[in-house]
Amino acid sequence: MKITTLKVSSLATAIAIVSVLSACGNKDAKTDATAAKTTSATVAADEKIVYVNSDSLLTKYEYAKDIKAKMETKGKAAEADLAAKGQAFQREVQAYQAQANTLPADQRAATEQRLQRKDQELKAYQQNAGAALQNENAKEQEALYNKIADYLKTYSKSKGYKMVLTYSKGNSAILFADETLDVTSPVLVGLNEAYLKDKK
Repeated sequence: MKITTLKVSSLATAIAIVSVLSACGNKDAKTDATAAKTTSATVAADEKIVYVNSDSLLTKYEYAKDIKAKMETKGKAAEADLAAKGQAFQREVQAYQAQANTLPADQRAATEQRLQRKDQELKAYQQNAGAALQNENAKEQEALYNKIADYLKTYSKSKGYKMVLTYSKGNSAILFADETLDVTSPVLVGLNEAYLKDKK
């Protein structure tokens, strides 16, 4: 009986020791996991990612507003020029149609060929003017992008940001971002100050 009690007692002690060691091991593992989480959170905080609202940049950045106004003015001027040329051509066509029956056949043929050439030239002029306007707009947009990107490089270095994303309502890969990561306002202030200095 004593032997059995001793065995049971030893067994109970062994189980208790194993339980204590196991609990200590879990506690260490939990401590390690907590430390790992804290470290990764610190790394994430140190390597901060922020974003700017591109809609706000386009509507509140003075340089972007100036480019938009300039391109709108050029577009309206091109439209007015094309409309004037088109109306002049239409008047010529109408004048020809009014007297076509009174003209000899050879003169009619020569006038029609001249009007056809003029129509083709007008269409080519319209295409070239549209292409030139598109090219100029593309160059202006590239210059705008470069200005913002260059400023953000300097701004990010001074703030210790590792990445600046762009957010645009309805057209963004970012579905949610904490508003504390939005640096649009200070970026706009800096961009506008730099632009005003350049303008002087």
